[in-house]
Amino acid sequence: MTPSTNSTRRAKRTGPFPRAVGCAESTPRYPGGLPRPSLRVDEPGELIAALPAMLGFVPERSLVVAVLHAVAGGAADAIEAVVRFDLDVATDIRLLDQFIACLGSICLREEATGVLAVFVEDRAEFEGEEVLRAADLIEVLAEDGIEVRGAWSVPAIAAGERYCSVFGTFATGLVADPSSSIVAVSHVLEGKQIRGSRQEMTALMIADDLLSARVRAQLAAAHARYRGGLTAATRAGNAVAYQRRALEWVLWQIADTASGAPRAERELARLAATLRDRPIRDAMYGLALGDHAEAAELLWAQLARATPGSDRAEAAALLGFSAYLRGDGPFAGVAIAAAVEADAEHSMAVLLETSLQTGLRPERLRKLAHCGHQVAADLGVDLGPIAR
Repeated sequence: MTPSTNSTRRAKRTGPFPRAVGCAESTPRYPGGLPRPSLRVDEPGELIAALPAMLGFVPERSLVVAVLHAVAGGAADAIEAVVRFDLDVATDIRLLDQFIACLGSICLREEATGVLAVFVEDRAEFEGEEVLRAADLIEVLAEDGIEVRGAWSVPAIAAGERYCSVFGTFATGLVADPSSSIVAVSHVLEGKQIRGSRQEMTALMIADDLLSARVRAQLAAAHARYRGGLTAATRAGNAVAYQRRALEWVLWQIADTASGAPRAERELARLAATLRDRPIRDAMYGLALGDHAEAAELLWAQLARATPGSDRAEAAALLGFSAYLRGDGPFAGVAIAAAVEADAEHSMAVLLETSLQTGLRPERLRKLAHCGHQVAADLGVDLGPIAR
């Protein structure tokens, strides 16, 4: 490859490259702080088969980049993070710059020793484009001091699909069974879900317009009741007791949601109104570290689908935060994007979006969850032991 300057290379570039919505989807840590299963990265078929478990869903029309990190005393490097970019549409040079900045910042922070790239593309019209895309990828990363250790293309991630090297070596092979990947098996044993597609995640955040309209019709009255009760309690010197009862009611709703029963419209309206009280809302972030995190996520998803505007943003941000802390970057990204779309000025949603786009490790956000525990304790409520 002929060396060139950044300005020359970017000026000449006209081909398609990954769409960046903000930056990319990433696992903020692989695989969520749990022991890493052994995976030979010199076996591309096994690596490709493990990608759905690493991401939490089966990627389609995507560029997936695995960031490598040296292991102390180890003979081989480990995969520290996995980042996915959308190949569904052609993009311009500005988005190429965003892509490089995003991946570069992750590699810098993780002290990456290199990356591995997999192009998942099933469209016949793009045959051969993977080589051009890989050439761009290798060149720009090399300019930033990042080595591409390997790059492959595959039409789909399924057992028996044939992958090809895009380094010009014409090396090919077959993808192993993703369901029997050692990473997938470890995830199943840990109770983690591997979704069939990204659409399965986005479907969880699609607003239910009819339900939302019915909840919105009751929301003003629910808000007035809550604020009126809090005002009266404050005048009587019982504000903390009032908020404690409100927090206990929300926790009861979460416990009941675990049984699988959806919340009624009146309950959803009352829940949205209660979460407008900042101490109650802040306490909810503490649940992301406990045994009730999964049930809470179910409730936040229901509330996000059933409310508009800032109330939807509040629920989606709570959901995204919880997913983020358990290492599910792609689902966290879907929830956080929904929160920002619902309310672009929602401070927590914006913070989480920035953190996820730059690949911030989940443990850096644990302090927010600990603060939630403290807020609940100040109200006289114990959220239970920290289990994560």
